[in-house]
Amino acid sequence: MKEIKAFIHRNRISDVVHELKQAGYKYISVVDVLGLLKALSSQEQQYSVDLGTKVVSEIKLELVCDDGQLDDAIDIISRQGRTGQKTAGWIYVTDVEQAIKIDGS
Repeated sequence: MKEIKAFIHRNRISDVVHELKQAGYKYISVVDVLGLLKALSSQEQQYSVDLGTKVVSEIKLELVCDDGQLDDAIDIISRQGRTGQKTAGWIYVTDVEQAIKIDGS
C-alpha cells in the first residue's frame, strides 16, 4: 500500500477530489495548510508573522491506495491540480506497512 500526500492550490482541490471519488477512491483527507507555493493571485497570499514571509493558503490532500492504483491516483492529482504555473504543487508517496481498521462497535 502507498500513502499519497499532495499539496495543491485551494482553487484546484474540488476538481481533484471529484475525479478521485469518481475513480473509486474513498479514503481521502483534505486539510487546510499554509505553505510556500507561488501565489496565483494577491488574494491567495498573506504574510505570516511567525515565519516572517509571505505564505499561501493551500490544501494538503492525503489518501492511501493499493500499489496498483498509485499511477492512476498520481495521474488524476497531477492533471486536475494543474494551474498553468511551472510548479503548481507537490506529490509525495510513501510506503504503508499496515492499515488497521478501527472497529465501530
